[in-house]
Amino acid sequence: MDRLSNTVRPYAWGSTTAIPALLGIAPTGEPQAEMWMGAHPGAPSRISRTTPAGETELALTEAIDADPEGELGAATVARFGPRLPFLLKLLAAGAPLSLQVHPDLDQARKGYVDEEARGVPVDAPHRTYKDANHKPELICALTPFDGLCGFRRPTEAADAMEALGVDSLKPYVDLLRAHPEEAALREVLTAILSADPAEMTDTVAEAAVAAERLGGAHAPYARIAHNYPGDPGVLAAMLLNYVRLQPGEALFLGAGVPHAYLDGLGVEIMANSDNVLRCGLTPKHIDVPELLRIVRFEATEPGVLRPEASPSGEERYETPADEFVLSRYTLASGAAPAELTAPTPQVLLCTAGAVRVGELGLTPGQSVYVPAGEAVEAAGSGTLFRATVAA
Repeated sequence: MDRLSNTVRPYAWGSTTAIPALLGIAPTGEPQAEMWMGAHPGAPSRISRTTPAGETELALTEAIDADPEGELGAATVARFGPRLPFLLKLLAAGAPLSLQVHPDLDQARKGYVDEEARGVPVDAPHRTYKDANHKPELICALTPFDGLCGFRRPTEAADAMEALGVDSLKPYVDLLRAHPEEAALREVLTAILSADPAEMTDTVAEAAVAAERLGGAHAPYARIAHNYPGDPGVLAAMLLNYVRLQPGEALFLGAGVPHAYLDGLGVEIMANSDNVLRCGLTPKHIDVPELLRIVRFEATEPGVLRPEASPSGEERYETPADEFVLSRYTLASGAAPAELTAPTPQVLLCTAGAVRVGELGLTPGQSVYVPAGEAVEAAGSGTLFRATVAA
């Protein structure tokens, strides 16, 4: 078992206070958006290991590369290759993230092979597929957490746009009411993303003023417009369901589901991939033809998840993902230790109180990595999140 030293990513949309508050440290004034826990090559966690030369600090990726089966277990390596298949994060949104969608596994593999064959550099701004993996993800709220998830019914989106009283939105309103559901959503999103951004500026500005004036259900879109003035993605956002998670509630984002996180602190887990197709609220490249091929144009309910309790004390968030399972343990002082030994690798994160994992004490924001098969128990008084691989 290894205590993790983790990197905090300073993305512009990050909260300046949420992660420092959880860690009990003073904010720096700079955004602190995500703390990564795992073996992503972009910012792997670091650990200390005893070697013949003494105590040595190394990246978790290096430890796994040196002994994949010993660290991950033979079954995990057989299913996912010699890499940790998930990435765990603390995510602190202080401003809306980009609207985005993820491909399924087959789409990711084909897209990656195609771009490799065409010689598109992996770091090119217009590159769509950074790897050959899909990216299912789950966000679990630690504070009230606002987001957008999946398309709402076209008639609801039409009502929201019409209430703004912006004449230039009338063609979108008419489309949303005149077609079958899938066709309506597809045509309106295509029109928004294909329009000349300069010609959309006035429409978006008028919509933003009206949304702020109306407040209520329009308030989230007014805030988005404040952070992304003139961005057509503001109108795309109005096609999506708004959801507010309470602490302990979660959202699962599968392939093809457009989404964006708006505000709040949460624990996020995802397959270890960088494949993101953006569809607004960003200065980055938007590959409209590929996006329209990936997006699932169907109205859905947000599908808020709540953990399912077991006699062992594990509260598990059930999803269809194979790469990860997220669980929560609420530990009480004096209670029997929670048995966490598993045949798969684990990352354990404390988010409240003070807990002990084996011989290591953890306070909020601290985490440990447990190799596959290593015996481990947790005790104390606090909350512990467990990330591992689906059996």
